[in-house]
Amino acid sequence: MRVVTGLIAASLVAAPVFAQSAQDSEALAKQSQNPIANLISLPFQNNTYFGIGPENAVNNTLNIQPIYPFTVGGVNVINRFILPVVYEGEPVAGAGSVFGLGDLSYTPFFSPAKDSKVVWGIGPSFLFPTATDDRLGSGKWSAGIGAVVLTIAGKWVIGGLAQNVWSFAGDEERSDVNFFFSQYFINYNIKNGWYLSSAPIITANWEAESGNQWTVPVGGGGGKIFHMGKTPVDAQVQAFYNVEKPEGGPDWSLRLQLKLLFPK
Repeated sequence: MRVVTGLIAASLVAAPVFAQSAQDSEALAKQSQNPIANLISLPFQNNTYFGIGPENAVNNTLNIQPIYPFTVGGVNVINRFILPVVYEGEPVAGAGSVFGLGDLSYTPFFSPAKDSKVVWGIGPSFLFPTATDDRLGSGKWSAGIGAVVLTIAGKWVIGGLAQNVWSFAGDEERSDVNFFFSQYFINYNIKNGWYLSSAPIITANWEAESGNQWTVPVGGGGGKIFHMGKTPVDAQVQAFYNVEKPEGGPDWSLRLQLKLLFPK
């Protein structure tokens, strides 16, 4: 009888703790899904691209994307960096494969710190020619502007990000840069940190010939918040099929992401 009483008492104590943990996981998932949240994080996003060129080559890009926000005078400054580590397969026979760093990008988004139903941010975007091989980067210094807008309603986090950069200096023998990057994101949070997500990256190279400018993927996947020791982690998998692509571009891609979260 004492054992039964003890188990009942333990379950009554554990129930609110578990419920609170589930609520915390859902709240943290929503923060993680907000690209301009006031949340320090370190995402490792791996994108594998299949069916490239006549040789059906496979490319792989691991994006290391530290995000460091701080607040000044009622404004959040969300510093977002992306450093690609790239493997490019052999797109045509005899071309060989290359491996190294791509071009580093940096965007500081400025966003009101006050809570609102609609969250937005805007800021300059920069692209630095850090690639270790000509095939992995532009060879140009580029700058432009980026913007984010989103809303968090119930279990939904919905929004979009867009930016465009133009080259202004660099290797004169390389092509100019006029590059558009966008990403809409639709997230539905289920429970206990689980969620469904669709966040394809849509790009346009305005310097390319007509018909070879756009890459438009469709698809999605899901993820979950869990803990590695005391550190919360957002793990995610998504797959995309390209309904529009340049000649020789990839047919489809697989994204695996592990994001370390450091709540304040």
